[in-house]
Amino acid sequence: MEQQIDQRLRRGQRVFSGREMLSSLKQSPEAFEAAARRLKRKHRLASPHRGFFVILSPEDQAYGAPDPIRWITPLMKYLGVDYRISLLRAAAHHGSSHQAAMVFQVIAPKQLRPIDIGRHRIQFVYQAQEDFAAVNQEQYLVQIKSESGFAKAAGIELLLLDSVRYMHRASGLNGVAQMVHDLGRKADPRKLARLAVVYEGTAVRRLGYLFDQFGMGRQAEALVRFAKGAKSMKALDPGVKPLPGVARAYEEDARWKLVLNRPVEIDA
Repeated sequence: MEQQIDQRLRRGQRVFSGREMLSSLKQSPEAFEAAARRLKRKHRLASPHRGFFVILSPEDQAYGAPDPIRWITPLMKYLGVDYRISLLRAAAHHGSSHQAAMVFQVIAPKQLRPIDIGRHRIQFVYQAQEDFAAVNQEQYLVQIKSESGFAKAAGIELLLLDSVRYMHRASGLNGVAQMVHDLGRKADPRKLARLAVVYEGTAVRRLGYLFDQFGMGRQAEALVRFAKGAKSMKALDPGVKPLPGVARAYEEDARWKLVLNRPVEIDA
């Protein structure tokens, strides 16, 4: 088995399934499991999911696994689940340099447990299957290249909508505001308007407000119609909870139907 993984590594093949390896070795499942455990102890293999293995090159061994960008596509194919990289990791890819991507975030139409492997953590964020299918289209995605192939990631428009929708996973209001400041001018207003139909109106209004704050008029105008039909005011920052027994009067934004319950602060 060790010879097999050395040969695969030389051919640039960094992943395999247990079933595939069993077929090529013609071992018993018990012998295969014992060999896999031994190679994991020697830091030659890592297994982010049962039955799926990543081969570690010498430079990967200090981290316990290669960067997930190099094996997320074959993993999701193995699981039979479509996906896109989004939120903090996608923001860093697009050039929002303030986003320290400490976690590798993947949006998928199925609830999956997080993966901790070596120094890496993959966090799966669930999006309802119908909504996921509507937005996870080639024209809204980008390809991130690595030495092992390509991985799918949200384009800027989809990234920004994902980030306001899942704000609590994208470093909160100010983290999302930083993304809008860094990337928003590159967003195509037509794509924003088409994608926004799928997202909750409150998330779209929050994004529109942030576009306005940074003088991105074309992008804001693409979304303003989603605020016109709103029947009630919503908090700009849903993470701010009112203190019991303490009444506070917040300014309201009539254009976006938002209660400005927290100031927006970013790094210049």
